[in-house]
Amino acid sequence: MTHTQITYLAFGIVLFLAILLDLGLLSKKSKELTIKQALYQTLFWVLLGIGFGGFVWYEEGRATGLEYISAYLMEWSLSIDNIFVFVLIFSFFKVKEAYIPRALLIGIILAIVFRVVFITVGVELVERFHWMLYIFGAFLIYTGFKMFTSNQEEEFDPSQSSVYLFLKKYLPVTLEDGEGRYRKVINGKPVYTALFVVVVMLATTDIVFALDSIPAVMGISRNVLVIYTSNIFAVLGLRSLFFLLRGAVSKFDYLQQGIAIVLVFIGIKMLGEHLIATAVDKSSQVVISLFVIVGCITGSILYSIYNQKKGVPKDLEE
Repeated sequence: MTHTQITYLAFGIVLFLAILLDLGLLSKKSKELTIKQALYQTLFWVLLGIGFGGFVWYEEGRATGLEYISAYLMEWSLSIDNIFVFVLIFSFFKVKEAYIPRALLIGIILAIVFRVVFITVGVELVERFHWMLYIFGAFLIYTGFKMFTSNQEEEFDPSQSSVYLFLKKYLPVTLEDGEGRYRKVINGKPVYTALFVVVVMLATTDIVFALDSIPAVMGISRNVLVIYTSNIFAVLGLRSLFFLLRGAVSKFDYLQQGIAIVLVFIGIKMLGEHLIATAVDKSSQVVISLFVIVGCITGSILYSIYNQKKGVPKDLEE
């Protein structure tokens, strides 16, 4: 077996055991997670993701290992941005605490399946039409500028979501939670519960975020192994991250701007790929990308915390 085949095999085994563990131990009886449990589980998923990066470094070499770590951190920071939307969805549909873990888990499994499909299509497009990278780069710059200047809280309204409106139009839907069921009978007719709608919205919401994250990770690495594994490891920890951050995510006022700067940076890097390659070697590019990602995300979080301590509302700063 080649080093790459060994890495894929290890990834498959780890992924299978991780999902089995999450389905079995971590989601047993849809038990509500405490902050402490969510912290431990989040640390577990992050260490698992970073640890796999060490394995990639060992099997594939330093350059690929750094690419994986950069891509994983990029995807993980984008997943934090997902949490805010998830919180709004659960709040709007008034899902009981006991049903949230299972709904998140099913939504995440569906998100993994969709991401595999999206990545496969994206990689195939780039291999056949290399100029697609320039479209991806321009899209990331546009998305970054839009994200930097927008207020996500004002933009996303679950009641006006196209997915929710579509389900209401074509399926019999009730806003009752169904006591943990996805379908129930009302007046002799089967209807889909709010929990069913929530699971569908979680999965489709992640697809929307994937439109940013997959081009972004391709701007960091063209290695298919890195693209697949970094994406999926970042998604795996979303459930525990939700319970850890749902009360604090609104305090990270500038995280969105930090992510936006990273997206613009990667977009510029994709557009100027050939010019940059003449001045900076591949290994140095990976290291620079890693520093930019870590610096922007860490800086935006610390700046948010600093402004919270000063008691300065974001909208009054100017």
